[in-house]
Amino acid sequence: MTSYTPREDRYDRMIYNRCGNSGLKLPAISLGLWHNFGHDTPHATKQAICRTAFDHGITHFDLANNYGPPPGSAEEAFGELLRTDFRGLRDELIISSKAGYLMWNGPYGEWGSRKYVIASCDQSLKRMGLDYVDIFYSHRFDPGTPLEETMGALDHIVRSGRAQYIGISSYNSQRTREAVAILKDLGTPLLIHQPSYNILNRWVETDGLKDTLKDLGVGSIAFVPLAQGILTNKYLNGIPAGSRATQGKSLDPAVVEKALASVRTLNDMAAARGQTLAQMALAWVLRSGGITSALIGASRPEQVSDCCGAIQNLDFTAEELARIDAISEEKALNLWARSSDG
Repeated sequence: MTSYTPREDRYDRMIYNRCGNSGLKLPAISLGLWHNFGHDTPHATKQAICRTAFDHGITHFDLANNYGPPPGSAEEAFGELLRTDFRGLRDELIISSKAGYLMWNGPYGEWGSRKYVIASCDQSLKRMGLDYVDIFYSHRFDPGTPLEETMGALDHIVRSGRAQYIGISSYNSQRTREAVAILKDLGTPLLIHQPSYNILNRWVETDGLKDTLKDLGVGSIAFVPLAQGILTNKYLNGIPAGSRATQGKSLDPAVVEKALASVRTLNDMAAARGQTLAQMALAWVLRSGGITSALIGASRPEQVSDCCGAIQNLDFTAEELARIDAISEEKALNLWARSSDG
């Protein structure tokens, strides 16, 4: 592809929200590289997606050690983009990575031990060619490791210059409060929590996590706000060939089938609002300022553009919210419940 010059008006095209009580602002829409950034996707596609995101004012790119396939390949691909398309733009970007899920063989290749978390961070930095990431996360709570050890590793990562801020993902309300208290004593505050959250998966409300984060002054970024594509037009007419639900990765076709009637009703609501279903789903997650950023994925640049249109209408009437509440299938799609309940 030709050389890339970012749009000059990119920062006028996005809303930026302050992350908790910190001085950091995140775009209302962030781009996650969980899917479509491994060896199974052409580099030109990854390049087009990231260029489109940045042109829309998306400054935050979210990765993890195991994103691919194979594990590590998403970070390698993004590292190549940093050396080419985004060369000279590092200080305009927020880059995050994580450690928690299986990354290498043996007893030190997953979960939350100090050995694993720090080694994983070092590997991630090497793959991306970075001196530091902006945010480094504990990807999941580890019931077999003292929370003090995992949080101590994150504190060390910040103090050693490997990361600017630290976060946690998929911790429940109780574990989040415990983590915040430990980190406060260590002197490195928790910046952000990354939970799964969407119209069909409202565990952050029933668990009290959303209120907990507000109370503690911790920012939030919702992953799978589109329920892995269910809350888009992709599945309105059933499960298409080649979709994520047919690939045996992270989306069970039975879950999709169960949600389709609700999704079609939600699509009608979105049309009445002058939005696509994806835009309304993202607007709902971001409503009333309760979530700092919504973390989208994309397989095509056009999907990024569509999602960014959500910020044009973030307001809901009381009647719309009541209808959505009635449609929601509580916890039906919380595939990460076991990670948070330990």
